[in-house]
Amino acid sequence: MMKTKGKMIAYWTVTLLLAVSITLSGVGQLMQLGGNIELVKNIGYPLYIMNVLGIWKILGVIAIIVPGFPRLKEWAYAGIFFLMTGAAFSHVLANDYGDYGFHIILPLFYAALSMASWALRPESRILGSLLGKTEKRA
Repeated sequence: MMKTKGKMIAYWTVTLLLAVSITLSGVGQLMQLGGNIELVKNIGYPLYIMNVLGIWKILGVIAIIVPGFPRLKEWAYAGIFFLMTGAAFSHVLANDYGDYGFHIILPLFYAALSMASWALRPESRILGSLLGKTEKRA
């Protein structure tokens, strides 16, 4: 019981941190706040990408937080992971403005949070458990 309760607390702590972070990032992109325009221009992407990414981030967070929809949750976790690792990689490749730290480490931190949230999720949020195909996990 204590292990399960501790895991649940860890899951919600990591998941809420991920959700708040990704939501703020998505809203910032949609509202073009906090240097997002310069950031996108420095990488060489078109400005409309901020709208696409902002919407997908917010939809991904909703999918992870709301109950049910386990297959959608799997896609949302994967999407956030690929989005964040892609952002870090884009900054590495386009880095001609000398900032290797924040714009690479932060997205990788968010990718790690998404992996941790996925790994800690309770049985009720795992696709196989809802379909009656549970496997014993170590």
